[in-house]
Amino acid sequence: MLNFNYSIPTKIFFGKGQVDVLEEQIKDYGTKVLLTYGGGSIKKNGIYDRVTDILNQNNIEFYELSGIEPNPDIKSVREGVKICKDNNVDLILAIGGGSTIDCSKAIAAGYYYDGDPWDLVSKKAPVTNALPLGVVLTMSATGSEMNSGAVISNRETKQKLHIMHSNLMPKFSILDPTYTFTLPKEQTAAGIADIMSHTFESYFTLNDGAYLQDRFAEAILKTCIKYGKIAYDEAENYEAKANIMWAAPNAINGLVLCGKNAIWSVHGIAQELTAYYGLTHGVALAILTPVWMEYVLDDERVDKFAEYGVNVWGIDPNKDKYEIAKEAIEKTSEFFTSIGLPKSLREVGIGEENLEKMAQAAIDDKGGVIGNFKPLYYDDVLEILRRAL
Repeated sequence: MLNFNYSIPTKIFFGKGQVDVLEEQIKDYGTKVLLTYGGGSIKKNGIYDRVTDILNQNNIEFYELSGIEPNPDIKSVREGVKICKDNNVDLILAIGGGSTIDCSKAIAAGYYYDGDPWDLVSKKAPVTNALPLGVVLTMSATGSEMNSGAVISNRETKQKLHIMHSNLMPKFSILDPTYTFTLPKEQTAAGIADIMSHTFESYFTLNDGAYLQDRFAEAILKTCIKYGKIAYDEAENYEAKANIMWAAPNAINGLVLCGKNAIWSVHGIAQELTAYYGLTHGVALAILTPVWMEYVLDDERVDKFAEYGVNVWGIDPNKDKYEIAKEAIEKTSEFFTSIGLPKSLREVGIGEENLEKMAQAAIDDKGGVIGNFKPLYYDDVLEILRRAL
């Protein structure tokens, strides 16, 4: 096991009615808040009214940034930064899922920067500080409610880049599973694929001796498999939604990554599908993951896939290890299909027209190679995209 440092300073308030802590949590940081949210579903399901009632009752002044897009665009970040600077905001309160939270993190960093916030995302300038951020979560997927990273798109340049800094960690996050009851089924499914992919990216490593972390990862995967179809089919099943909601942040808050050397592969390819086509991130991951698994399976990596098959899917350990590995990959694909996710890029209207551009873009800012479970170069990424068609 490798050396590691680990700290998760975010306060988590989990369960029904935990929004009641909002007033006391906000007042630890000030009395002027920017509310950020997406397309307005929180106004239909009552979450917006509950939050704003709390703010009004406690004389907390608030401003609003609505309409944050899936795969948030830098334009929304710029707008949010302006609102915060113009009104001397003390804290940002993100009400939504990963897109809203990620946008809010970039706004929080941009508040302390005099230039274009895209400079921070593109690493032209460092993040030096950030406004405090609180979260009221409405979708289980990215785990952004309990980590220090964010992904921001620039639709003009067809880029989707990652920003990370310890100051971007939310100060508190309210996780009420009932707030996911009104989520469309397709978003529930995409979120589950995202959680599983985060876990896979840390799980599939070679000979690092991080036994405990791999058992954590397998528990998260088994939780998604056990409750994913139930959460998809039964919108108001509290047990299923609660387990999925808690799996999401633990897949990407560093817990399963501690002591391991994991450089992600599939996410880097999936981000290009989003940048070029606006494809939902979790959908892209569901299509690419089984293809990637099949592509990287070889003598050096078969033992890890067999371990996955036995420990996660309960496949007979006495079978040939390649048989176990291939069965595990097939079961992974079948699970995604069972929750309504597509198996190919053509199913979502994507053809061959941009495959070469996307393959090149996936490796451009990574030294020409992506991932380290099996390093992938341009030809490898292109072949995975072609096989995903």
